[in-house]
Amino acid sequence: MKESRFVSCLEGKGRKNRMGNKSKKYLIGIAILILILAGGFTFYQWSGQNGSNQKFRLAKVEKGEINLVVTATGTINPVINVLVGSQVSGTIKALYADFNSRVKEGQVIAQIDPALFEAQVEQGRANVLTAQANRLNAQANLENAKANLTKADVAVLDTKRTLDRNRPLVEKQVIAQATMDTAQANYDTAVAQRDVAKAQVESAASQVESSKAQVEQAKAALKLAETNLRYTTIRSPVNGTVISRNVDVGQTVAASLQAPTLFTIAKNLAEMQVDSNVSEADVGRVMVGQDATFTVDAYPDRIFRGKVSEIRNAPIIVQNVVTYDVVILVDNKDLKLKPGMTANVSVMIAHREGALKIPNAALRFRPESAKKEGGKTGPPQKVDQQARSTEGDQGRPGRVWVVSPEGKPTSVPILLGITDGTFSEVIRGDLREGAGVIVEQISGKKASAQSGAPQPLMRGMGR
Repeated sequence: MKESRFVSCLEGKGRKNRMGNKSKKYLIGIAILILILAGGFTFYQWSGQNGSNQKFRLAKVEKGEINLVVTATGTINPVINVLVGSQVSGTIKALYADFNSRVKEGQVIAQIDPALFEAQVEQGRANVLTAQANRLNAQANLENAKANLTKADVAVLDTKRTLDRNRPLVEKQVIAQATMDTAQANYDTAVAQRDVAKAQVESAASQVESSKAQVEQAKAALKLAETNLRYTTIRSPVNGTVISRNVDVGQTVAASLQAPTLFTIAKNLAEMQVDSNVSEADVGRVMVGQDATFTVDAYPDRIFRGKVSEIRNAPIIVQNVVTYDVVILVDNKDLKLKPGMTANVSVMIAHREGALKIPNAALRFRPESAKKEGGKTGPPQKVDQQARSTEGDQGRPGRVWVVSPEGKPTSVPILLGITDGTFSEVIRGDLREGAGVIVEQISGKKASAQSGAPQPLMRGMGR
């Protein structure tokens, strides 16, 4: 029993020694790994701070399509939109058109109760007959006054002959002076009556003219009443489609101040226009005839095409923001587009096929050394001046940075063309397709922070 316990004790001590040796090996391995990682991290920081080992994110210069566009929002409207109203007030008696109804020019689309206007027409006709009767009466009075004037003229002639016959007889004292005085009085009375008859003729003539004017006035009132009666029947002024109906049967419309709108008719929904609001900063680049594309929320996967037909001069000012209405004509034969839809418009200003282009991020990049010096570095200033001399219609100067064979950023002056906001066209400069331009410099801290994410780091890519 003692020997067996001794053997067991020795075996236990052996196992403990073997376990201790393994633990020591593990600890030594972990310590060595920590030293290796610490040394690697120190070397990485040192190499990241070394100017010749800077890390950059590059983008390739490539050829492709690039478009310069002006974007805006707008509203789709019919080219010709007709508002049908009422020129008379009354109650809607009947409606013969509704939403989306196809109507023809002259077709009856609504009826206002005509009872009141029919009564006015009958009254106008009666007034015309009364005026015509008054004119005939005035004409008769004129003829009577003329007859009285003729009778007065005869009396004057008769009394004048008597007076002339009695004058020599009085001188010869054949007749008494009283007879002569009576003849003179009769003559004077006849002359006065003739003057009265003339005045009566003139008055009767004026009454005739007045009665004629009253007849014409009554006829005009009758014509107005008949016109108002016709206006109670609302007809379509054009061929088209009813977009909206604003009244119902039994509703009273009042046309005292302005004509109320009963219907809105689009003349031709197969041709639409987009009234887009282009900002004052962009409207100078838009011209009539330019191609335009737009999308609507109803068909997000479809691109509609049109052309700029008009640039209206009237400014649209909303909260001190000035825009101008650029009208774009659109073919709508399939009737997909509906009035009032919101359109996201892009007007094509310029288009390039196979253009050498670079990302705009490369134009914004400046290395830390250039920022510290507060300006551009290197010898390309002479080329910049040459590029600047050709600025204008031919382009604008710019500058990008590439990585030299020594691993340092080197500036390259270029002449830029159009831009789509993401890429810019390179018209001139020492850049070739496939070359890498710097878009970002990655510091040691940033590189270590981004080491967990897959980043396309490139060093020393040549031009």
